[in-house]
Amino acid sequence: MSAAGNDPRIPGVRAKKSLGQHFLTDAAITEKIADAADPSPDEVIIEVGPGTGVLTRALARRFGLVIAVEIDSHLASLLRTEFGEDSNVRTVTGDVRDFSPEDLFREYGRDIVGDGRAYKLAGNLPYYVASPIIRHFLESDRKPVKMVVTVQREVGENMVAGPGKTGLLSLAVQVYGAPTIVMHIPASKFRPKPKVDSVVVAIDVHAEPLVSDPERFFKVAKAGFRAPRKQLHNSLVKGLGGEGEAVREALIRMGIDGRRRPSTLTIGEWDMLAKELA
Repeated sequence: MSAAGNDPRIPGVRAKKSLGQHFLTDAAITEKIADAADPSPDEVIIEVGPGTGVLTRALARRFGLVIAVEIDSHLASLLRTEFGEDSNVRTVTGDVRDFSPEDLFREYGRDIVGDGRAYKLAGNLPYYVASPIIRHFLESDRKPVKMVVTVQREVGENMVAGPGKTGLLSLAVQVYGAPTIVMHIPASKFRPKPKVDSVVVAIDVHAEPLVSDPERFFKVAKAGFRAPRKQLHNSLVKGLGGEGEAVREALIRMGIDGRRRPSTLTIGEWDMLAKELA
């Protein structure tokens, strides 16, 4: 979702359904989102989907540099005109998934972030690409130290879910960081009004992933969640294409009951399975 509003300075802007745009109309909420990023005037933040800049303005007042990446070329042009070349906002046109953090810093951060300096990330994410965008940064070589993102309520609740309710998205986030829900935003606060409510999720990113080999870890986790409602033993056999007896023996060695559902396992248990089965 692009963060924007009924801004009289930029009339005639219409949300594009093809880009999943729903413009946030409550400026007070954007102030709270910016504060949730724990801002400092000497810090750098990447903003995903700035729209017409409601959140961008709040971030620009709090951070030393804002790199705003907007896929909508018309909105990017409006932002570039508003903030100009001499401001602390650099507007980038394109899909943020096409840029690595290093790409953005090298091209738009000039010398400010070229020395490996830490950065943060914020944005109101389009529902249909929220998970890929989050993973894009969490799995990058240069991760943000903190992310504050607005996502569909169900997605946010999945991100923070604990054992018993976990899924692949929970693991994909929690292996790399500690997520918490900062606030709920009703659908009525967006234009056009979406069908569902949203939440703001803050992720404090770990200095290192909680597992030693993320690629191996997620290979096994994806296999286990291939049939999430089935027993773990059956899911792993189906997902890994292995022999049932070998999987059963591996689970016994690790002391994991193969009758459990995949959603009940902790990150530590998945890591044990990855080392044993991958």
